[in-house]
Amino acid sequence: MTNEGICSVDYAFQRIGGKYKGRIIWALKDKVMRYGELKRYVQGITPKMLTQALRELEEDGLVQRTVYQEVLPRVEYLLTGEAKELIPFIELLSCWAEKQMQKRGIPSMVQHATPMKKAM
Repeated sequence: MTNEGICSVDYAFQRIGGKYKGRIIWALKDKVMRYGELKRYVQGITPKMLTQALRELEEDGLVQRTVYQEVLPRVEYLLTGEAKELIPFIELLSCWAEKQMQKRGIPSMVQHATPMKKAM
């Protein structure tokens, strides 16, 4: 039996990888959102995929889900402190991707990360 460690890059991408998790985290970076707001923000996601991604993010301790017991139940999502630590890295990744996309003539979505001020 060997005592092999886990690659930290693999671990990080297992938690935040996939087509939608990064966009969900980015959507929640500044505010609490309800399911419908997230659905509108993360364009192209199906309700099933949004629910699955939110559950996985919640299980990984990156998103907190709060249910308000009202006449029409209200559910809100917000980032945990752990997830907020990811925001600067997602912003850097977004800036890198924007440059690569511009080089290749690939159009960018309207809803994207705000470019950083000459950090690089």
